Amino acid sequence: MRIAVVGAGLMGAGIAQVSAVAGHDVVLQDVSEEGLARGVAGIEKSLRKFAEKGKMSPGDVDIALDRITTTTELEAAGDVEIVVEAVFEKIEIKAEVFGRLDKICRPDAVLATNTSAIPVTSIAAFTSRPEMVVGTHFFSPVPMMRLCELVRGYKTSDETLARARDYAEGIGKTCIVVNRDVAGFVTTRLITALSNEAVSLVESGVATAEDVDIACRLGFGHAMGPLTTTDMTGVDIMLNATSNIYADTQDEKFNPPELLRRMVQAGDLGRKTGRGFYDYS
Repeated sequence: MRIAVVGAGLMGAGIAQVSAVAGHDVVLQDVSEEGLARGVAGIEKSLRKFAEKGKMSPGDVDIALDRITTTTELEAAGDVEIVVEAVFEKIEIKAEVFGRLDKICRPDAVLATNTSAIPVTSIAAFTSRPEMVVGTHFFSPVPMMRLCELVRGYKTSDETLARARDYAEGIGKTCIVVNRDVAGFVTTRLITALSNEAVSLVESGVATAEDVDIACRLGFGHAMGPLTTTDMTGVDIMLNATSNIYADTQDEKFNPPELLRRMVQAGDLGRKTGRGFYDYS
């Protein structure tokens, strides 16, 4: 099957990687050559690590890389069967991408969004074919995380959902289905509610970030504490996610704590900047 992935950041590159490993021909699109170069370099580094651990052969690494072609032209998605959008989590950006894909893609193409919090129905509204739009929410790092959250928009057809499931399961993911298109779906609502409370505990001086994370790991059996998760995901990404849910629901548990906003303003975005709730320098 021929797949297009729009956006060559961490998520988009990961989706392209697992799709290529599963045997799909992948068109990886980004707005800049620099973004594409970073994305492909990340894919190659990840695949080489799998080979070093004996999980795939060096020959299979080369085969997977050969299945990925890169472009800055969105028009390259015109002849694919499935498009997975993985651009920044802003409705304005996604609206522009889907409006263009609607005109570019063939009529039977599935238009999937990797949004983690924005209602799929809101994104589908920028196309003339909302029945072909579906949420495919992957998790980071995509090559390691087995879950894919399938989200049915208000007008998503059964066939579109089934095709998205076939694709996701075919690249090794276990799927859950969100039948009601609420902001944040299942997973993002859970993690943002927990993360917001964890940030509030640190903000008010109740406990340190380390102790909050230890409490969740040792008390509840979580593999990773919520603040470590926030650092790994990106403090800015978590702020965007919880802000999107709050804007849609006005539920106070999703109202981002002031500390989260200040960290983003200061550029402390987690692992990717060397500092978040923890120091990675």
